[in-house]
Amino acid sequence: MTYSASTSDWAVEADGLVKTFGTNRAVDGIDLRVATGTVYGVLGPNGAGKTTTISMLATLLKPDAGSARIFGHDVQRESQVVRQLIGVTGQYASVDETLSATENLVLFSRLLGLSSSQAKVKAHDLLEEFHLTDAAKRPLKNFSGGMRRRLDLAASLIAQPPLIFLDEPTTGLDPRTRMQMWDTIRRLVSTGSTVLLTTQYLDEADQLADRIAVIDRGRVVAEGTSNELKASVGESSLELRLADNRDLDDVRVAIERVLGVDPTVSPEAGRITAPMNNPDRVTELLVTLREEGIHLAELSVAKPTLDEVFLTLTGRGVDDAETENTAELEGSRA
Repeated sequence: MTYSASTSDWAVEADGLVKTFGTNRAVDGIDLRVATGTVYGVLGPNGAGKTTTISMLATLLKPDAGSARIFGHDVQRESQVVRQLIGVTGQYASVDETLSATENLVLFSRLLGLSSSQAKVKAHDLLEEFHLTDAAKRPLKNFSGGMRRRLDLAASLIAQPPLIFLDEPTTGLDPRTRMQMWDTIRRLVSTGSTVLLTTQYLDEADQLADRIAVIDRGRVVAEGTSNELKASVGESSLELRLADNRDLDDVRVAIERVLGVDPTVSPEAGRITAPMNNPDRVTELLVTLREEGIHLAELSVAKPTLDEVFLTLTGRGVDDAETENTAELEGSRA
């Protein structure tokens, strides 16, 4: 029997998920809501609990506490149904290195019930989608890490299930290949899938995710859109660089009058930075500067970054948190 996912507004509902390994509480009461037809990013460093959370949602690990539903189906009581609705791509390739790329994809397609001719067509299309056509007959043992990652994702998409878990899919990829993967993820959602993406890359979450959960030490410490998370730690700033440094005082006075804020002045660089709590007034400021004969060499708007969000929420940058959490995991395994 084939189960439909179209009747649920939520692809994922998780309440109070907990998973403990020895003394390490890897997941410590995680709540998630992933809307159908979106990309949902789970952002955090290594050891934060992202993969363990995915494993519980995908029925690969049993939660010690809490519950989860996939398109309304309980992951423990209806695990067989859930498995028909999901696809999982892990951090490491799960393909057979003794076979070629084509042979791997044909094999997986046949296992999923496609006919021999359908399997060959599907393999050809996926190799083309992931820019692997030139390596179609090459043994996997000769593939680079990036090529293996692409083939692993291709294999998980043979059936294009309603919900796809991508666990750090671009780890170790070069920038060009990462962007190709991003395009593929966007295409998956545009053609009907929901994607839950774990990542430790801030720019990846920023580029792809409709909503983001920031996880640290097994807990969700913040959740929202990228812009909401950035706004939670501060407002955007207007940055002006003047053509003539002698105008600095006049520009400072104009900013205080028009924007109603106190700017930060850097005389050496001829720069002025002002909080932009009312973007509609910026046009008025620019008109004022023009009327006063003040010329700008450069104008830009700087938003808070996800890195600043993570630093504010956890007191550490992502790189620092990754080092610390990895050390904690190694200690728990000793």
